[in-house]
Amino acid sequence: MVTKQDVKEVGRYVYEIPQGFRHGMRASARIYASPELMAKIFTDKSLDQLVNTAMLPGVVDPVIAMPDIHQGYGCPVGGVVAVRTSDGVISPGVTGYDINCGVRLLGTAAEADAVRERLGPLMDLLFTRIPSGVGGRGPIHLSEGDMAAVLQKGAAWAVARGHGRKEDLARIEEGGTAADADPDAVTPRAKQRGRDELGTLGSGNHFIEAQRVERILNPDEAERAGVFEGQLCFMVHSGSRGLGHQTCTDYVSTCRRAMPKYGITLPDQELACAPFQSSEGQDYYGAMRAATNFAFANRQVIAHAIREAWDRVMADLVKDRRVETVYEVGHNVATLFQRDGEQLLVHRKGAARTEPGKPLIIPGSMGTASYLLIGTEKAEREAYGTCAHGAGRVMSRSQAKKQVEGHALRDQLEQEGILARTKSYSGLAEEAPFAYKDVDAVIRVVDTVGLARPVARLVPLGVVKG
Repeated sequence: MVTKQDVKEVGRYVYEIPQGFRHGMRASARIYASPELMAKIFTDKSLDQLVNTAMLPGVVDPVIAMPDIHQGYGCPVGGVVAVRTSDGVISPGVTGYDINCGVRLLGTAAEADAVRERLGPLMDLLFTRIPSGVGGRGPIHLSEGDMAAVLQKGAAWAVARGHGRKEDLARIEEGGTAADADPDAVTPRAKQRGRDELGTLGSGNHFIEAQRVERILNPDEAERAGVFEGQLCFMVHSGSRGLGHQTCTDYVSTCRRAMPKYGITLPDQELACAPFQSSEGQDYYGAMRAATNFAFANRQVIAHAIREAWDRVMADLVKDRRVETVYEVGHNVATLFQRDGEQLLVHRKGAARTEPGKPLIIPGSMGTASYLLIGTEKAEREAYGTCAHGAGRVMSRSQAKKQVEGHALRDQLEQEGILARTKSYSGLAEEAPFAYKDVDAVIRVVDTVGLARPVARLVPLGVVKG
């Protein structure tokens, strides 16, 4: 186990585990965290998992932990692992199961206080119109040809089918279409699982929130993004559903079988991998990028449903009912990245791509604040263009359910002015705010170390939970 004595403080909110800490490490490990957050990080095995990722063939120094890091499958959630494409590997477990799970922020032209009387009916309609929960079925049944097109074109497919506008695409990471997608590399089982799930929220920590912009922290960037104090916004957190999960499952098995052929041994089989340039590595890369497009399309369909619900509920109350995409960014991805003339593959497990001058969204836990930020050059130079993706758990789902009952939590949220809608009160309890780190503490770290600059703080008014 990594202990406090094994970790060296090398700067304000920056810690390091040296490459020589454990035999087999090919890189050092860097952790961005405050002392307060470090104390929570030491309560699980996330740092040991991070050290294990530093043993992957072709890994680049350093592997990185974001301040929201917590224990995950093989690789910690909040882990960032870059490898050389020339001699490095690609790992499904280091990318993550819910491929391109991500967050979209939508802004209305209305002030939250002006429409508060309609928030109850609005949350009810969002809850009934947008399927949630395990196995939720959406409004679209994809034919074989449609599935191939979704996996190839992503959000652009949804827009072409009338789910939103072309202007949305310019405000989505990668334009809403991931290059290098290979629909044929996605297994029939994965496609079958996703066939009826487009436009669905899913379960776990996925959500749709109605939010109020509580405070503007960077007026110039807020104006550029179309965000103003008091504004009513929507935030969507969802991913690639069963298709992405099955894709990861399928290729973890493929990589486990392939490792002996390539002479790869690792301390944890959950890090199963294959050389990026190998047939197995290229197949997974193409399938993962195709699943990335499924997630882009999924959030686009959900966003369109939010617009329709808003228009219906506010028809006689709000004159200007525009709902614009502020930005969308994903995590649980592996993408190509150029550094010093060398091509890298950056795995971001529960970590978000951030680009200089482009927006970034870091949601909090249910019942707490979320943030709109702007990317920096420093993140591009020092963290492979990556930042935190959320608050990060400090308590398992089973532990959270022992602390509070779902009905009681719903009542507590409503007493705080947050309307909660869910199909599962057990699932609601799993996502209790106290089960997560303090998102404000996470934001202080990313701001202090220069990975992103806060633009606006948003607080929830209503939530639909998966």
